[in-house]
Amino acid sequence: MTNTKVTVLGLGAMGAALASALVRAGHPTTVWNRSPGKADALVGLGATAADSAADAVTAADVVVACLLDAASVHEVLDPVADLLTGRTLVNVTTTTPEQSREIAGWAAAHGVAYLDGGIMAVPHMIGQPGSSILYSGSQAAFEQYRPLLDLWGESAYFGEDAGTAPLYDLALLAGMYVMFAGFLHGAAMVADAGVSATEFAKRAAPWLSAMTGELAGFATVVDGGDYTVPGQQSLEFSDLGDMVDASAAQGISTEVVGMVQALIRRQVDAGHGKEGFARIYESIKQPV
Repeated sequence: MTNTKVTVLGLGAMGAALASALVRAGHPTTVWNRSPGKADALVGLGATAADSAADAVTAADVVVACLLDAASVHEVLDPVADLLTGRTLVNVTTTTPEQSREIAGWAAAHGVAYLDGGIMAVPHMIGQPGSSILYSGSQAAFEQYRPLLDLWGESAYFGEDAGTAPLYDLALLAGMYVMFAGFLHGAAMVADAGVSATEFAKRAAPWLSAMTGELAGFATVVDGGDYTVPGQQSLEFSDLGDMVDASAAQGISTEVVGMVQALIRRQVDAGHGKEGFARIYESIKQPV
């Protein structure tokens, strides 16, 4: 597997990190980027810079696309589609499930083995503990190139439907971004009290880490469909009215906490106030 020739198309921070890991592991690695200059550091490590996407594709058995969006994938690969025939395309560009399925269909029509990947890491984590990448698409390609894929992080395979990995990816990112927004809302709340965001983070990080232990309990309740199970914090007790009012009094936006309050109130108003907080899942699953 160390002799597998790999091309990386797109040398933003993530693409460069993926390529660097391949070079360091001994894979002959060709790199290409639409704007010049980004390949210089990788060439210094031992990568080969291609003058064109066509040259980059023909140099490899496995082509990795790490581009801006689904449109850019087609912009780069449509002109070289015939050159991709018989090769494996690993697309780690962030796309929606439907976009991934469309690209998978396009790849199949051109005789290209296709894997879609969702990267659950930031660039400096690539190849380090805690990095993971979710894949779906060609099982044969996943199994054949698993040692290569594992260079970037723990690889997880979710089946032949190319849209599954990006769906899971976006779902996990949803949790992350809402958590980040909650942290930034809290930092804004205490700012007028002279508390810096740095100081607030020192208290927020361990608190939020501890609270992730509640996720398994919420999941059990949601999967069981019984929000009356004893031991849950009720929706009435979870009311965020005071939090919304305090935020407004501080002169900051209430959009973040107001969104959660709206989900709570919808269930309370429907007569479920005594049931557990996890019931807001139903507000999300069945929007008005």
